[in-house]
Amino acid sequence: MAINKYTYRKPLKIDWLKNIPDHWKEVRLGSLFNQRKEKVSDTDYPPLSVTKNGVLPQLENAAKSNDGDNRKLVLKGDFAINSRSDRKGSSGVSIYDGSVSLIYIVLEPVSIEPRYSEYLLKSHYFKEEYYRYGRGIVEDLWTTRYSEMKNMIIPSAPKPEQTAIANFLDYKLEKIDRFISKKKQLIKLLNEQKAAIINQAVTKGLNPNAKMKPSGIEWLGDIPEHWEVIKLTGVCSFVRGNSSFKKDELLSNGKYVALQYGKTYKVDEVNEEYKFYVNDEFYKDSQIVNYGDVIFISTSETIEDLGHSAFYSRNDLGLLGGEQMLLKPNNDIVNEKYLYYSSKVFSKELQKYGTGVKVYRFNRNDLKTIYTSLPTIQEQQQIVNYIQTETTKVAKTISTIEKEIILVEEYKTALIAEAVTGKIDVRDFEIPQTETPLAMVAEEAVSYNKEN
Repeated sequence: MAINKYTYRKPLKIDWLKNIPDHWKEVRLGSLFNQRKEKVSDTDYPPLSVTKNGVLPQLENAAKSNDGDNRKLVLKGDFAINSRSDRKGSSGVSIYDGSVSLIYIVLEPVSIEPRYSEYLLKSHYFKEEYYRYGRGIVEDLWTTRYSEMKNMIIPSAPKPEQTAIANFLDYKLEKIDRFISKKKQLIKLLNEQKAAIINQAVTKGLNPNAKMKPSGIEWLGDIPEHWEVIKLTGVCSFVRGNSSFKKDELLSNGKYVALQYGKTYKVDEVNEEYKFYVNDEFYKDSQIVNYGDVIFISTSETIEDLGHSAFYSRNDLGLLGGEQMLLKPNNDIVNEKYLYYSSKVFSKELQKYGTGVKVYRFNRNDLKTIYTSLPTIQEQQQIVNYIQTETTKVAKTISTIEKEIILVEEYKTALIAEAVTGKIDVRDFEIPQTETPLAMVAEEAVSYNKEN
């Protein structure tokens, strides 16, 4: 994709923006917007949420205030931004009339194209600069006030050029977002394929001609005739996590691996790449995690994550955090990896025990009701080897796609930043009359990366 560059640029005395095209202006943000401060009720103006995906009707899981009469008005075309640094990137132009919490800054564009303003104020450079203007007590919780925001120096292109930039980015980003969406859908299908491989192997075995028998367990169905059906209590012991590791207590190096709920639910394996530690002050003999143990998430904000399991593949000791259960396998009758793969199947059954409204959980007694199927130790090892071989192939494909998504997302970020700061000239860009194949998006990202 050939994109023109501006020939003449003038230097600026701004840390985040060294220069702009000669015919652009550098202006204070407050000269392009009016701050909207009118207070309204959420009964007159429906509540909105300001997220990283823009301004949306209030989310079901959003924290709701009891003070519905003390909110801030937002009208269509206004730009709203979260003033807190722990919500970095939560902003956007609203397509709704509504109301937001008083912590948000609401701006009415008066001398700027709204679509251009959204791209400019959501660009990587602006986001970093915006929170640099903030103040607060701790590093990751700053607040930027409008009195500070309005004095920020930002680039201002002529109005027709703002429209051209917005049209260019609308076209490019629609394709990029569609490309990313399709790739994420493909990853979802591949993960379902991995789950199907595991499910088939640990419930039906590897021999398609094996004689089958009813398991007597609804979710297991028929199993190979020579397999045993056994309660989970017969193959492992349970440990309930009761330690609590706060974010600021975790170390990058230490004596014990700290298995914090907020970290383990995101991984399938706790290996050497998991680098969160604590020292002796957190040690509890009852909470030790050894190689081969299976960590179960027992509390979750979504029913889908409830029962997520992770395999502990490290040789150093771990300590179990709260909101988790530990399955310690009886190695005389069960292969620890076979137990782990089985957990990916019976965890779905555990989700039926999930109780709660916003937070779901199951308890230790629920685990005691679960049955699993058990081949011989030798057959368990064969099943483990097969699953590892087949799922590794799928995982490699997923990894390739994820790298492609990262590349395209970086391209998207760079494209926005360079368009709104005048590093590329899109005034002569014309939307193609024929549909460009989505596959071209990745090629453009690679080409753009080489050129820049």
